[in-house]
Amino acid sequence: MAETALRILDEYGLPDLTMRRLAAALDVQPSALYWHFPNKQSLLAELADRIVAPRDARRDAPRVASQAGERDWAARTRSEAESLRDGLLAYRDGAEVVSSTLALGLGASGPGERLTAAIESGGFDAETSRRAATALAHFVLGHVSHEQQRLQYDSLGVLPDGAVPDALDAGGEQAESFTFGVTLLVEGLERHRVTR
Repeated sequence: MAETALRILDEYGLPDLTMRRLAAALDVQPSALYWHFPNKQSLLAELADRIVAPRDARRDAPRVASQAGERDWAARTRSEAESLRDGLLAYRDGAEVVSSTLALGLGASGPGERLTAAIESGGFDAETSRRAATALAHFVLGHVSHEQQRLQYDSLGVLPDGAVPDALDAGGEQAESFTFGVTLLVEGLERHRVTR
């Protein structure tokens, strides 16, 4: 059922992912869905959990410091942020689905827990780790939401030829700007530790 819902999400987008459409795709009455999901938000929470489930082989790779001497916790934190971005981008409106469920306190706690654990492995206290993970998760969600909106506008032909709606990303280098933002947050966290 959730896999069918994800296919509908990819094909039609979040606004058109309705219980009626899902029921029609499954060839059941809409009321039958409510045995599994009491409402649409609980369905979206299940989808959010699937969207952000770890799937990146980088997470299981040996954690080796870079030539610049980067600490393990920083590499882990970057890897978790990249994995979250990859998961969100894998599904149309993925960032919106996950963001809406997080706002309601439903599902998708995995990324926050993984980010918190990565940061905490650097010796940061639990409160600092949780707050930093929240800030990083919000950055990832916002960045990917912007990317997905841009992709949707481009695919619909809404933007005139040659238009650059985001002057900060005039070259279309979303991955590079994402990495830069994550680096700022990770380095800022390290400086926070040093100055305390």
